[in-house]
Amino acid sequence: MTTKLILLGAGKIGDAILNLLSHTGDYEITVADRDAERLLYVAQENFPNVKTVHADLSNLEAVSALIQGHQVTLSACPYFLTPVIASAAKAANSHYFDLTEDVESTKIVKQLAQNAQTAFVPQCGLAPGFISIVANDVAKKFDSLRDVNMRVGALPTFPNNALKYNLTWSTDGLINEYCNPCEAIVDGHLRETSALEEIEHFSLDGIDYEAFNTSGGLGTLCESLLGKVQNLNYKTVRYPGHRDIVKMLIRDLELGKLERRPILKDVLETSIPMTKQDVVLVFVSVIGMRAGRLEQESYAKKIYAQEVNGQLLSAIQLTTAAGICAMVDMLMHGKLPRSGLVRQEQANLSDFLDNRFGRFYAH
Repeated sequence: MTTKLILLGAGKIGDAILNLLSHTGDYEITVADRDAERLLYVAQENFPNVKTVHADLSNLEAVSALIQGHQVTLSACPYFLTPVIASAAKAANSHYFDLTEDVESTKIVKQLAQNAQTAFVPQCGLAPGFISIVANDVAKKFDSLRDVNMRVGALPTFPNNALKYNLTWSTDGLINEYCNPCEAIVDGHLRETSALEEIEHFSLDGIDYEAFNTSGGLGTLCESLLGKVQNLNYKTVRYPGHRDIVKMLIRDLELGKLERRPILKDVLETSIPMTKQDVVLVFVSVIGMRAGRLEQESYAKKIYAQEVNGQLLSAIQLTTAAGICAMVDMLMHGKLPRSGLVRQEQANLSDFLDNRFGRFYAH
């Protein structure tokens, strides 16, 4: 029996979600977007079991009517539409999943999840998302925890500009990460830290990287591990030199101010090309006590762009889409709670990697 699912948002990630879900035959999919051109593009791709609907996704009544009758709602929209879509999903009694890294909109999802009869699964994807599943899995192997360090980067395979960067996903989301406050646990206490700070350098497979604080990547892990770990932090990985230029734009030129962020978005989208030739780097390091000794265990993985069902998906498209699709699949197969708030770290890593979508992380 097929599951009726609605996907709101037909952008880069939405396109990859459709690719993965539609070819299984297990999902009957409606995709809605306000951009008629994007919907035309989706229709031309001839995904099986997919129909398109042109709709204003900022209107609560319209979105509630759209969702009605669908067992599962997926939001691949910008973070500022999250409250509307999550509220509509609750009104329609539909399981809700999103990809947002935005801390404030996730707080609203958490409130809606209270006493909900369906599951609310925010922050799916890569980071937040898969990174929390990995960090929690490694952390569970220790008797007590000292440090949990999480590092994620979506990087061009062939960097050739001063930023050593190409746009690979939502520009709004990227700016959010670079500008908004970050969470961390420092010496056992929950702290708010500044984005773009606490820069560090490391090498992996002979390639040099830098990492620095960015907002949202921890998801709900701070809450889950508070009182159990001394230090917990999340940093975004880039090639060396990137952070200094971004900091100049955001701090010195003040393009990080809320009213000036549209200028920053325009500068980035006008000047920096997109690419599908990218690599996603996932790196988790945990230090703690095990059998009376201080030990360290790490998880490192690189995922590259690849062709899926005849379509080239960038590494960030593939990992983000595979993350949310795996969580949907796991819910439908009884591997996740079916009501209330579901945190990413409630998923077992082995279940995730065994899943037909999660397996893209295992290669």
